[in-house]
Order: sequence, then structure tokens, then C-alpha cells
Amino acid sequence: MWSSLNEWLWQERFWLPPNSSWAELEDRDGLVFAHPQDMLMALPLALALVAVRYIFERFVGVPLSRLLGVRNQTRRPAKPNAALEKHFLTGGWKPTEPQMSLLATQCGLTLRQTQRWFRRRRNQERPCLTKKFCEASWRFTFYLCAFIGGVSVLYHESWLWTPVTCWESYPQQPLKPALYRWYLLELSFYISLLMTLPFDIKRKDFKEQVAHHFVTITLIMFSYSSNLLRIGSLVLLLHDSSDYLLEACKLFNYTHWRRVCDALFIIFSVVFFYTRLVLFPTQILYTTYYESIAQSGPFFGYYFFNTLLMLLQLLHVFWSCLILRMIYSFIKKGQMEKDVRSDVEESDSSDGEAAPECPQLKNGAAHQPGAASTDGPRIRATGRLAKGPPAAT
Repeated sequence: MWSSLNEWLWQERFWLPPNSSWAELEDRDGLVFAHPQDMLMALPLALALVAVRYIFERFVGVPLSRLLGVRNQTRRPAKPNAALEKHFLTGGWKPTEPQMSLLATQCGLTLRQTQRWFRRRRNQERPCLTKKFCEASWRFTFYLCAFIGGVSVLYHESWLWTPVTCWESYPQQPLKPALYRWYLLELSFYISLLMTLPFDIKRKDFKEQVAHHFVTITLIMFSYSSNLLRIGSLVLLLHDSSDYLLEACKLFNYTHWRRVCDALFIIFSVVFFYTRLVLFPTQILYTTYYESIAQSGPFFGYYFFNTLLMLLQLLHVFWSCLILRMIYSFIKKGQMEKDVRSDVEESDSSDGEAAPECPQLKNGAAHQPGAASTDGPRIRATGRLAKGPPAAT
């Protein structure tokens, strides 16, 4: 059964253009070609990258965060409460108002005390700033090294400057060792990201990130198996060109270097829009849709590969909309707010929500304990209405 399935899966009509065969891609006369089984090396390499990441974050990321003044926000722990803890784990992090009232009655607490408990409990689950810094520093290091490595590998190749040459003599295109190592490293990295996904910070675009990782891994594996390494290498390099700028922007955001962060954000936005919304559709998609079948007719791999590239383009449009929102905030207010800049990563500021509204106030704004009010009476930390000027905090 396995033999039959394997034979069906590797039919030449799925992977190669018409009138091409696997026999043409056998190593000969000192020429080496891409073989699907070569990708098996990506699995142990991905495990090695997970280990390297752990060592890097512990012995490089943490000391670097302290050196740059990254400080974790002090969070008051929630007092142990079995009933509230059970609801938190099974019923959700943010109970509705009727659920909150019922829980308060069951536990002999006031509504305000119950609301405060859930706020503090949610804070305990959110990642600290040091963890965010370490994760961003690892990604920045890899993306920067991958981009530099990709440029060094492809700089002297004709298809980097003229994408139409990706299809010269296809599929009989020999594999160069440097390209193989770089390609394998990229595949291993994205596999390692899937391995660590349960332990990484959950961002607001979590589902889109997961989709991106799966599409990228599938693209890399399929392009390698079909010997589409030339066009695949252009896709990888194009993505790496802006990814390290995004991670650098996060690093300076966590260290509160606002001006550097804002400057990097502008540079990142320009590079992202140009590479993802200009170069990708006009150079990559155009050559894969039209120029790739100029010498041969379409086949299954043609449709499959272009479908994956189009999915990537849709993700580019989605992230471009998020970036435009951040640019709008930047132009309107002169600097980026934390929660706006963190559209791709949940920030601590979004977690430090204001204290719940006092039941006696129907239309009053909610305030943090001890915060100044500009349009009405202030709520003290005890929940009582206070008159007069706010006390200094």
C-alpha cells in the first residue's frame, strides 16, 4: 500500500512540466540536482535550531535586554481562589457581567474585587517584556543572517536581476552547494517556528502567522522537489529583506528608544510595501504565471505553485492594511502608540486595562485607581466617589 501511494505521489505529471522525467534530474557528469529526499535533513537541523535558540535567548538575549534597560512591569499576583481559577481555565479569561456577578456572589466577594482578580490573573498569563525582547532578538539575528547569506549566494546569479532567466533550461538546472545550504536552513527555520509555536508569544495575527508558516514550508518543499529553486530563492530573499527590519523595530520599541523605533518603522514600511506589493506581484507572480510556461504548457505543479504564491500575496495585503493603520496613527499623533504599533504582537499596555466602571456611574469614564479625571468625579482605589482634586500618584 505504501509503495503504491509513493508511486502515485511522485508521478512526473504532478511535479515536472510536460515531456520531462525524473531520469533527467539524476546526478551525472559532476552535475548535482535537487532530490526530494534531501529535505529530510531539515528535521534534525530544525531541532538543532530550537536548541540554538534556547541557548541564544538565555545567554545572549537576557543579558542584552538588561544591558539595554528592558524592565519587566511589576504585576501583583491574584490571590488563590479555587472557584475563580476554575472559571478562568475552563470558562474564559474575560467573563461576562452576569457571570462576574454570579462568581462574586459564590465567592463572597464584591463585584469590584472579582473584576480585579481576573485582571491580575490575566496579567499573570501575559508574557513579560524580557521574553518579548529575547524572541525578537532571535528572529532579528536569524533574518539578518539569512538575508545577508541570501544576497551573498544570489548576487552573482543572473536570475536575481532578470527573473525570466529562472526558466532557462528548466527543469534541468544543476544545484549549487551554497544554494542548497541556504535553502535547507530557511526550511529548517520555519519548521522550528512551528515546533515552538505553543511556547511563543501569541500575537493578534496568530492565525495568519500560522497560515504563513504552513504556506512557506509547503512552497519551499514543493519548489525544491520540482527543482524550482531559482524562483523559490527569489521569494525567500524578498521576504527576508524586510523581516529583520520589523524585528529590529520591536527591539527598539521594547527598549523605549522611540525615535529610533519610529525611524526604523518608516524604513520597514517603505521596504515592505515595495517588496511585497510592487516587486512580488510585478516580478515574481508575473514570471510564474506567464513566463514560466512560455516554453512548455501548464501542469499540476504550475497551478499548485501559483496558488500558494497567491495565498502569500493575500497575506501581504492583510499585513499591509495593519501597517497603514499604524502609519495613519503616526501621522495623526506624531508618534506611534504602543497598542497600535503592536498590532502584530499583543503589548502590555493593552493588558493594563482601566479599572472597571463603578456600578453607580452610568455614563462616567472608567479610570485606573488614582488616575486624574477631567470630566467628573474620580473613583478612588476603594471604589468610593471622591470630590476635590486628585491625589498625586
